[in-house]
Amino acid sequence: MHEFPPERSVRQLQLAAERLVGGLLSGNYRSAFRGLGIEFDEVREYVQGDDARLIDWNVSSRSGQIYTKTFREERELTLFAVLDASASLQFGSGSRSKAEVALMSAALLTLAAVTNNDKVGGLLFSDRIEAWLHPAKGRTHAARLLQQIMATKPRGRGSNLAAALRLVNETLKRRSLVVIVSDFLMRGYQRELALLARRHDVVAIRIHDPIEARLPRVSLARVRDPETGRTGYISGRSRRFRFAYEQFWVSERRYWNRECRRRGIRALEIGAEERVAERLVRFFQRSVRHK
Repeated sequence: MHEFPPERSVRQLQLAAERLVGGLLSGNYRSAFRGLGIEFDEVREYVQGDDARLIDWNVSSRSGQIYTKTFREERELTLFAVLDASASLQFGSGSRSKAEVALMSAALLTLAAVTNNDKVGGLLFSDRIEAWLHPAKGRTHAARLLQQIMATKPRGRGSNLAAALRLVNETLKRRSLVVIVSDFLMRGYQRELALLARRHDVVAIRIHDPIEARLPRVSLARVRDPETGRTGYISGRSRRFRFAYEQFWVSERRYWNRECRRRGIRALEIGAEERVAERLVRFFQRSVRHK
């Protein structure tokens, strides 16, 4: 059986996340993702610092003073995490597995949402749905979500992202922020991803390992696919093989980024050896600037 690392207790995750959420991430989370559903509220006199793009020129021309439009949110935001629990996430060539990085990413975003009084929910998937927790508010609920993620011992080894996205699309009735955390080492999910992006604001976080970008110069080595169990041999001494290997991963990355861009999905890549919090902060800052 494979599972998320037991040494990562919920309390450890909460402490790490709260240090981050209490500062920059929380503010940028609010600016980047709140207001998915907004409606016009009223106009008021323009004050210095207001967004000039929201000036109501019709009202301003009639009154002789500058007025700006204000908006209010139609509803609260729901953050729903779709977390990959397939066997390929257990791989790690360094000090951390991809599963650990995925868990930390989901924990930080979940607690950022809770800090902003939003609902949080999520599911864990492999080649089947391993766990599901309906969206709700509160730190207790968020802790229960994270505890369920870590306590679940996946029964499946493969990856069926399409089935997970189909279930999310059928279940979430209101527009939500759906965050998909995976290594995306699968095919056949593009149709469901496109349908999901039409109804929800989707963020895709791709977790990768350094060895996927550059193969070490090792002698003949036996390798095993963790999802299928198939084995084979590779030679890192072969320049031709290393080049083909690295080009394969380059093409996989380009394909994934292209699929996200086509559907208006915000994409973030996090390496297994990178600082998760810093990568998320930069991502939120960029999201705010590009709104």
